[in-house]
Amino acid sequence: MIRAMSDYFGRLIPPFAPADAPPPTTLAAFFGWCLKGGWPPLLVAFAVSALAGTTEIATAFFLGAVIDSAADPSGGYLVRNGLLLAGFLAFYLIARPLVFGASAAFNGITVAPNVYPLVQSRLHRWTLGQAVSFFDNDFAGRIAAKQMQTARAVTDVTGEFINVVAFSLASLIGSALLMLTIDWRIALALAVWLVGYLWLFRFFMPRIRARSKVRAAARATVTGQVVDTVTNIKTVKLFGHADHEDRAALDSMAKLRTEALAFGRISTAFRFALMFCAGLLPILMIGGTLLLWRAGSATAGDIAAAGAISFRLSQMTGWVSFTLMGMYANLGEIEDGMRTLTPRWTLTDADTAKDLPPVQGAIALDDVTFTYGRQGGGGGLRDLTLRLRPGEKLGVVGASGAGKSTLVALLLRLYDPEKGRITIDGHDLRDVTQDSLRHQIGMVTQETAMFNRTARDNILYGRPDATEEQVIDAARRAEAHDFITTLRDHKGNTGYDAFLGERGVKLSGGQRQRIALARAIIKDAPILVLDEATSALDSEVEAAIQTALDRVMDGKTVLAIAHRLSTIARMDRIVVLEDGRIVEDGTHAELLAARGIYARYWDRQSGGFIGVEDVAAE
Repeated sequence: MIRAMSDYFGRLIPPFAPADAPPPTTLAAFFGWCLKGGWPPLLVAFAVSALAGTTEIATAFFLGAVIDSAADPSGGYLVRNGLLLAGFLAFYLIARPLVFGASAAFNGITVAPNVYPLVQSRLHRWTLGQAVSFFDNDFAGRIAAKQMQTARAVTDVTGEFINVVAFSLASLIGSALLMLTIDWRIALALAVWLVGYLWLFRFFMPRIRARSKVRAAARATVTGQVVDTVTNIKTVKLFGHADHEDRAALDSMAKLRTEALAFGRISTAFRFALMFCAGLLPILMIGGTLLLWRAGSATAGDIAAAGAISFRLSQMTGWVSFTLMGMYANLGEIEDGMRTLTPRWTLTDADTAKDLPPVQGAIALDDVTFTYGRQGGGGGLRDLTLRLRPGEKLGVVGASGAGKSTLVALLLRLYDPEKGRITIDGHDLRDVTQDSLRHQIGMVTQETAMFNRTARDNILYGRPDATEEQVIDAARRAEAHDFITTLRDHKGNTGYDAFLGERGVKLSGGQRQRIALARAIIKDAPILVLDEATSALDSEVEAAIQTALDRVMDGKTVLAIAHRLSTIARMDRIVVLEDGRIVEDGTHAELLAARGIYARYWDRQSGGFIGVEDVAAE
């Protein structure tokens, strides 16, 4: 029975429901976006919490009524007051436990466990849709911290609004009504006190909210700084810069401490003022009721009821003030998170975009220009026109900044051209969905991306539905199977079940690239991009996988970037980029015969000298 009830309450809010619109940039609308789909059970939870608040008033009412009934000296007490006593017992033994139990169920089972994943999943999905430039411009750790900070703050504000605001409002309204039954002057005293109480909130809360926003930004900066250092810990140690990184972290922490102290000062002043206000309430209400009792206008039960109400409201003042201070602090953190997480996507699928159908691999760039917004600066492509036939294998070479990486990024639609267009089999990339485009392009890069997951999971990323046999076959073809079987992580997992560490730090550069190659093999996409795909391999391993690589490229359209020119000499065609333009185009033999830039690169490498300025990695 209890398990069934728990399951029922746990299903009232869908925890992973997607949002159907971008996140708004105003606070109230942002809350609506975060909680959409969960409002009906949240409103019921609010009503149940308010009902729980009224039980405080019922407690005072029964207390006063029982005291007044006991003051009657006439006989037959149980007969005269049987209904009152029965109501007293039913209230405390049945009604009150049921109401508070329902309120606890909504809070502990419906709201808290479901609102956080609802908000976090929506923020995460929105962040995943941002363009690469969004992530280039910020710390990865800071973005992650903002997601978790904002989701937690929205969850806390929602729960506290239900548990505290609904409860306390119902208690205040009920208290005022009960005091009216005693004397309107007592109700007026309560109203005057309430005005002063609310004025304190109006004065302090905006200041607390502003301080909290600044403190949250400082906290996120500390997180970003620490994560950035830990992520690049090998570089830190290789350069002997532990002290430098420590100073940078301490500077961020000092800024956080300064903002935390400012927040602490304003919150301390707020709590002091509210405690004074809380102490004033029993004096007003009990003192006022005593005066009325002496004048014959109130009973002993009225004094008891007023005392119970005043003490309960006085105690509640501290609870409510502390909680509302936390709510306003959370609102500041939410606003801070909104600034980072709500920017509109800069690279989106068109409303009419369709999935790219299976392609043969004909690629065309027509008068393409992309300069990263730096119209007069270096980098990017300028007025570039290029054609690849289905199944053609194209090598791309050029100095650093010539535009090689930009060419790949545009083909994958990580950016849109500023001018011109790119098509695959005649389909403009802006007319198809980004995911369907990238599903048909396999890629192996110099900076190989590895997840802190098992070797199997990293290979399966190319094709999640592949079988174990296909995973092992791809690893064998990439010359990765033998070393994978020797892997062992710190938990004792071995082979394909071993975790590779964050960004694959437990592997050598060559091992990471071979797993990336296995991932591309198992994906079996019609277009293959090789961006320095063998740069981390020694000559012996490169020779071992060259045959496998040739088999992988068979029948595919290939675009290969390489500074080790021997790896692209067998391509059908080679283009040389300089300042974003094609300056040479032909086969390896034709370009050598032309005695141009490519021939100069080749002479330097075959002669054992690599010109750094000419052939450095882009």
